[in-house]
Amino acid sequence: MLKFTQDHEWLKIDGDIATVGITPHAAKLLGDLVFVELPKVGAKLKKGAPSGVVESVKTASDVYAPLDGEVIEVNQTAADDPAVVSADPTTAGWLYKLRLANTADAETLLDEAAYAKLTA
Repeated sequence: MLKFTQDHEWLKIDGDIATVGITPHAAKLLGDLVFVELPKVGAKLKKGAPSGVVESVKTASDVYAPLDGEVIEVNQTAADDPAVVSADPTTAGWLYKLRLANTADAETLLDEAAYAKLTA
């Protein structure tokens, strides 16, 4: 299941694990990323709280936790080579994996059609 936030994060949900990244729309607006800060494995995140930072030559932007949960894995490649996030935000450029506290909360997020409408 693919979901989106109004803050331009995407989530690919598989059971109680969500892979999280920034949307292609956000990556395009930011331009070439030069720095990515990821949360720590084991961090407990609350929906809407900053979970990391992506920085381009234009600006820096917080990445927000899309739902409550615990970080179980980070994509070190994204931190080591931020260009991966710019070039491929939804596959190789994912940021972290979150064990969701409540999978039903995902129903409050946007689906692809709603996100497309938001960014049109």
